[in-house]
Amino acid sequence: MNIKLICLLMLVLGTFPLLSQPSFGEYLGGEEVLNAETKQVNQFFRRFNCEESPAGKRYYPGDALYRDPRTREQYLEALFDKSNTSISPRKKAAFISDVVYGSPPQFLNFHGGDWLAEVSAKFRYRGREEVIQLFLQLQEEPVGSKWVITRAYGDVFAREFAALNAGKDDPENQKFLHPMSHELDFINLGKIFQSTQQLEMYASQDFRPDHLTLFLFEMKRGNMKYVSVMDVKFHFFQIKNWYFELTDVQRPGKNRGWLITGLAEIPEHKKDLLLKFIYHEN
Repeated sequence: MNIKLICLLMLVLGTFPLLSQPSFGEYLGGEEVLNAETKQVNQFFRRFNCEESPAGKRYYPGDALYRDPRTREQYLEALFDKSNTSISPRKKAAFISDVVYGSPPQFLNFHGGDWLAEVSAKFRYRGREEVIQLFLQLQEEPVGSKWVITRAYGDVFAREFAALNAGKDDPENQKFLHPMSHELDFINLGKIFQSTQQLEMYASQDFRPDHLTLFLFEMKRGNMKYVSVMDVKFHFFQIKNWYFELTDVQRPGKNRGWLITGLAEIPEHKKDLLLKFIYHEN
């Protein structure tokens, strides 16, 4: 069970151990380990920028260690998932060097855009469970900001429009309206609407189904019911020429919490291609 959920349940149920017994910090690996965990996304921002120590001490402008490069280099090293072998030491070192010692140094900005949440949620749809990926971004308002859903993707919707890709793979089986259909007042529309299995093949060449619209429509019709959130991750594009993925890693030891689990060096002009891949728009 998630460590944060355990703490919350213990607090609500009043089951924290008595003072004569070991403290709850010891159950979780000790106070030092508990403090080292990057428990919140906001905390990740502060530690990435060297505005908070691994022990949870906040730094403010004027403090000796506030955004101190050497200290920040150590903090950044601790924000990587050390069990992830896909991030090579060379790549990690290059990223940290660009962030800390670049001209100028780079910092994360919570309200700076160019980062998004990906939420995998479970829904009940027509008698079976389906997973829908929801993509959310912060939208700035006159007073404050809010998370808004900007995209969605579901295998269930992709299956409904599978003929789009099938037509590309097998041009001889493509469906079409004859170019002289206008002379017959498009009366042949009645024929193509008799079967809806490959209806999308009659749409324009650049047609792509909008999964967010389909998702909201099915929710409003009552065909889809929310069950639970399964997984949350964040995608960051704020660092020039780099992309990284942030995931909540739960395991014993200090190296846990919100950690960098994916890293790619990518030119600015190619970030849109990566974003399309994340959105399943390729």
